[in-house]
Amino acid sequence: MNPGLAQLPLIGLLRSASGRFALFFTALFAASATAAAVVLWWNTAGALDRQTDAAIRADATALSERRVDAGLAALVPAIVDRLALDVQNEALYLLLGPDGRVLAGNLEAWPAEANADAPWIRMPLLRDGAESEARLLRVDLGDGHRLLVGRDVAEKLRLRALLSEGLAWAAASSALIAVLGAWLLRRALEDRLAPVYGTAAAISAGDLSRRVPLSDRQDEFDRLGMTMNAMLDRIAQLMEGVRGVSDAIAHDLRTPIARARAKLEESLDSAADEEALRAAVEQGIADLDDIARVFKAVLRIAEVEAGARRAAFAPLDLAPMLADAAELYGAAAEAGEQVLEAALPEALPLVGDRDLLLQAVANLLDNALKFNPPGGRVVLGAHQVGSVVEIWVADDGPGLALADRARVGERFFRADAARTTPGSGLGLSLVRAVVGLHAGEVVLADSHPGAAPPGLRVTLRLPTGVQPGGTAGLVPGLAAALPMGLPAA
Repeated sequence: MNPGLAQLPLIGLLRSASGRFALFFTALFAASATAAAVVLWWNTAGALDRQTDAAIRADATALSERRVDAGLAALVPAIVDRLALDVQNEALYLLLGPDGRVLAGNLEAWPAEANADAPWIRMPLLRDGAESEARLLRVDLGDGHRLLVGRDVAEKLRLRALLSEGLAWAAASSALIAVLGAWLLRRALEDRLAPVYGTAAAISAGDLSRRVPLSDRQDEFDRLGMTMNAMLDRIAQLMEGVRGVSDAIAHDLRTPIARARAKLEESLDSAADEEALRAAVEQGIADLDDIARVFKAVLRIAEVEAGARRAAFAPLDLAPMLADAAELYGAAAEAGEQVLEAALPEALPLVGDRDLLLQAVANLLDNALKFNPPGGRVVLGAHQVGSVVEIWVADDGPGLALADRARVGERFFRADAARTTPGSGLGLSLVRAVVGLHAGEVVLADSHPGAAPPGLRVTLRLPTGVQPGGTAGLVPGLAAALPMGLPAA
């Protein structure tokens, strides 16, 4: 667009959303006022014209019938009687013979306008030295006789003029009100949006703590402000999470990298033989593999949170998958002198990503067995409540403090009691990401409320996503489905 045109008031008004709303309001108001004026004109001035035409037509019809019934001789006294009874002096008559002689009436001569093809005539009239206007109807009586029946509409024209003047003043007032209303509407919109502009400008300048101020009206602008504030809170939370992940990666990976380097340097300087050097290299490779698994887990969580795995959603039956998971981890429980129990239904239909759900359950079982004491019990259960599937894993371990539960799921977060156990703090982060991808939620509670130790019960609440009457496919064995390289919490 030409920069010069953009400076024009109308162009600037059209480029502004509030200006377009104001113009729309003005156009709507003008259309409403016009419609009201048309209806008023039709019901007043139009009604007067229709009333006059109806009276003229009825009078002409009566005179024509009088001529048919009683002959031409009776028509002249009928016109004379009508003129005598015309108190308002509005009636107009003219009866001409075949020779053009005036037989009756108060018009002096046959007007030239009456020679047109149309039977209705509107013509200027001069009566008692004043200009007026006549509305006439021509009637051909036969045998050369012609009749004009009409009314002097000067009074009705004055009423129409008064009505037109009133409508003109009303139109001017309506236009002024419309312009004023449009200006007020634009000003109100700009005032309500000004805090949003200010907040956006402050945030773009680097002040991420600014939020859109809200009023007590709870209207559309407040809902917009609340949505923006929620979005800004989420952005701040994600940025804080990015900073936390960066710090955690730097802190948690520094130790295994330094340990691997130290072992390699030590073996390089002091290895007695090739076997000792090989053992040191293998240990260094194992440490580097642990680091690679951490990065792989971070990337997997990012992939899940981005929704990239949603294309793998399909109908499935969770019951066989959970049974296989219980069987596989039952062996690990026996090795740790623990008991793993399963309370599963025969079928548990769901629409989701089989591999991700399997990894989430595997992480929960791994955590439970890791923190469960020898002789303790771990329970894997599931059931369906309405359109929600609940999967839970409960243990007899030390549980989690309320303050730590709020942070469970943050990447690399580990409670104080877990810092001496192997892990990277990414297992529950993946669990939360998988459940979030399936539009579910993770619920943490004590396995044994009021007891010591309280244990921990982690429940995954997932919407089934299965249409009524739908079928779910069976899941293959657990060993073939487990993803590789996902460290537990």
